[in-house]
Amino acid sequence: MSYFATSARSAVGLVRSGNEDSGLASSRLIAVADGMGGHAAGEVASKIAISTLAQLASIFTNPEIDAESADDIYLNSFHEIDQILKSEVDENPQLSGMGTTLTSLFLRDNSVALLHIGDSRAYRLRGNSFEQLSVDHTVIQELLNQGAISESDIATHPQRSVLTQVLMGEGNLELPLPVFEGKVKDRYLVCSDGLSSVLSEKEIKSLIKGRDRDEAVNALIDATYINGAPDNVTVVIADIVEEVQPDAIVKIGAAQ
Repeated sequence: MSYFATSARSAVGLVRSGNEDSGLASSRLIAVADGMGGHAAGEVASKIAISTLAQLASIFTNPEIDAESADDIYLNSFHEIDQILKSEVDENPQLSGMGTTLTSLFLRDNSVALLHIGDSRAYRLRGNSFEQLSVDHTVIQELLNQGAISESDIATHPQRSVLTQVLMGEGNLELPLPVFEGKVKDRYLVCSDGLSSVLSEKEIKSLIKGRDRDEAVNALIDATYINGAPDNVTVVIADIVEEVQPDAIVKIGAAQ
């Protein structure tokens, strides 16, 4: 049996007045949600995503449940969150237009399943190899996929932060659940774009390699502040270990 040993932190940044990010960390599950929408609606949306996922985790992380059922319930949490967002907007029309990204990793036996919508990211550091496991749901990514623009065009592109998919209570969610092999000593990073839009992949790798988890989390957040921290920044690092870890789910950011 393997576990996630985690460290997590969420910071407001230097420009925003409130924190619309939420995150969670536990021995089997990590997640980050980046909310959007005016009048503090982003905070509401990201909190709903993380709180709902945390509630469902008691079911899908239960060792008694078979792998296929666990994955189904995990993937279905997208629909649960979407429904709750819709109900919330129906009851409080001033929240109309709120939405949230959600990027999460679930460790089951020696597999790591990725639940992902939006542009928060999941990365894996294995030995010296650092790779992005999630694919951004953005206009930019679609243009890159089509070969319509190059990597060097991204920084100046007017639509660089426009999302193509996000949780907004609109239904129509057809998303995959990629599953990766997990190995002891793998290090996973889940973060909001407050980190990935400020630091390059090379910079992120250099800050998380060879440090303990708490140090790595602080180094990442410090680096965003040095670079002006234009957005909220939320970082969860999880190492796969064999030692039993506490069951508790820690929530950060707006979900606290």
